[in-house]
Amino acid sequence: MATFVLVPGGWKGSWSFEAVVPLLERAGHTVHALTLTGLRADDDNATVATANLDTHADDVLRLLDRAHITGATLVGHSYGGMVIAAAADRAGGRISRLVHLDACVPRDGESWWSSMNEHFREVCAAGAASTGYAVRPPDGGDPRRRPHPLASFLQTIRLTGALAQVPRREFVYCSGWEDRTPFAELRTRLQADPEWQVHDLPTGHDAMHEAPEAVAALLLGECNADASAHRRQACH
Repeated sequence: MATFVLVPGGWKGSWSFEAVVPLLERAGHTVHALTLTGLRADDDNATVATANLDTHADDVLRLLDRAHITGATLVGHSYGGMVIAAAADRAGGRISRLVHLDACVPRDGESWWSSMNEHFREVCAAGAASTGYAVRPPDGGDPRRRPHPLASFLQTIRLTGALAQVPRREFVYCSGWEDRTPFAELRTRLQADPEWQVHDLPTGHDAMHEAPEAVAALLLGECNADASAHRRQACH
């Protein structure tokens, strides 16, 4: 059985995977959904202000240490792609699979900020204006979202090359918001890279909420001919 570590995107916590976790557990797997430092309900302003990408990679590494996890599947949504890349590069071979779920797939020296399009950079800048260290959530969306540590969006990733040793690396492109997605060029790049497997899902960015069964099926590697359209797309 696999061990899944689920890392949320910007402004979100472990709750963003709430519809997917039971589907993976029902299949007999162990699942850890994280809330990153600075996004927990009891985090004070100093914690939010000092949390950066390294902090969040350490959140994942501490879990691996505490639970004695090897052969982990790291799943990162959106900004979480930065986190799982950084963590996998430092995990000493304990990661067997990476799944970037409509997420950043950074190269050395890149950041969330550099990976985004102008729309999301504007959202970030406007959201950080009131405090200078935390980015308020964009308007609308789940009320459980919290201000996101600005430093984690801005910090550039440092990769040693160890990430390339992860045996299985996958990118999931959510095609249902193509008017705004910052990941179209990334999808094209990874499709041309034989070391990556690229999946398409016909959902908006929050595939975990829109099509949790399709996301779970993809993570479980299932292809069921009688499944829904979302599930069939997940197997392409």
